[in-house]
Amino acid sequence: MNLYERLADDIAQGIADGVLRAGERLPSVRELRRRRGVSAATVMQGYALLERRGLVEARPRSGYFVATAAAPAVAGDAGPAAAADVAVSDLVFAILGATRERRLLPFGSAFPSPLLFPLERLANSLARSARRLDPWASVADLPPGSAALRREIARRLLASGVTVAPDDLLITNGAMEALSLSLQGVTSPGDVVAIESPTFYAPLQAIERLGLRAVEVRTDPSSGIDADSLRAVLDAQPVRACWFMGNFHNPTGATVPEARRREVVQLLAERGIPLIEDDVYAELYFGRRPLRPFKSFDTRGEVLYCGSFSKCLAPGFRIGWVAAGRHAERVVRLKAMSSLATSVPSQEALADYLQRGGFEAHLRRLRRALRTQRDEMLQAIAAHFPAGTRATRADGGYFIWVELPGRVDALALHRRATAEGIGLSPGPMFSPRGGYRHCIRLNYGHPWDDALRTGIARLGALARALAEA
Repeated sequence: MNLYERLADDIAQGIADGVLRAGERLPSVRELRRRRGVSAATVMQGYALLERRGLVEARPRSGYFVATAAAPAVAGDAGPAAAADVAVSDLVFAILGATRERRLLPFGSAFPSPLLFPLERLANSLARSARRLDPWASVADLPPGSAALRREIARRLLASGVTVAPDDLLITNGAMEALSLSLQGVTSPGDVVAIESPTFYAPLQAIERLGLRAVEVRTDPSSGIDADSLRAVLDAQPVRACWFMGNFHNPTGATVPEARRREVVQLLAERGIPLIEDDVYAELYFGRRPLRPFKSFDTRGEVLYCGSFSKCLAPGFRIGWVAAGRHAERVVRLKAMSSLATSVPSQEALADYLQRGGFEAHLRRLRRALRTQRDEMLQAIAAHFPAGTRATRADGGYFIWVELPGRVDALALHRRATAEGIGLSPGPMFSPRGGYRHCIRLNYGHPWDDALRTGIARLGALARALAEA
């Protein structure tokens, strides 16, 4: 742990223990530098880290104070913490219920605009495949699923450095089923699962449903999972499995460098810990080529690689897959014991679409649109949000993670924005401990228009009002 992280950890512990109370002034930079025997830069870095976590707030010409809505320390932010039970479903369902309303601007949505997808061509493929569907397919395409579709997926994975035979793939009802089956296949109730901090709420819900416990690993908003933090967590906790995203992390948009992906896979392989890789945004990269997934560095079959067509081609078809390595037999059996099979017409329609070509041209158009929309939203955030706001610049996907000044409570902002017809996803829904109270996730996956421009400007005004209250 760096000096500034140790300093931040000590102060965070003081806040959690009640030694430092909400609204109290913290020691000045000069005083803390003298007491701790560190540089002024170290103190400033420590306070900045605490401010990002929503535990302290800077007041002009007054110094730093314990935030009035300081959340408990988030495990991923400052060293390993104890594994915790997860109970986020009530919050997640309440927020998702609001974001589904069509009157809301879709900044809180988990999906891009359906208008960005080749709906007419997909409809043609669905009609064509339905007309020629073998009546016996409903029996033959029980797990692992359509042979034609599995072959097309294997061909695409090969181009990204993952060598998987079609017979090693299992087709599922969307990526969420693939991920949930994978988690169930490598854990038992009460086990500890390492997750990113912040993390997408889906793993939190899966962990809660299966009676597991979560331990958070520090995750940088730009470069993703921190290998040193992961190592510390593994040394401190009996981790049974990990659930990570390498590409365009939800909610931060982070991309893990390839060298670190190799390091993480090797670290887990040495300890025999399975890694569930959520790679649903893999096709939505803005660079010249996709990065190699964690799975491409797996030599022991310990990475359970999960993907989907829902984010890049056909959201309504609900088709996902998993290459579960040495855990494949267990995952296939769980699939057969739960949902049994995946929609045969949807599988055959996607196989038809992929075989006929045009997917790459669609992806190029989709990536261009998303990149343009990202830039539009970042410019609007810079123009309208309060001073001190920080926003990630994702290299793909369609999410921006926004860190607001410490005085801004994301749940309060969510309530005010919803009342004015603006959707957003507040930070606490991405943490098992209700952390990230000053953060929000915004979706730029919808074509930019006057309504969205006006909405983001109004959202910025609401955030400014909370920052100045």
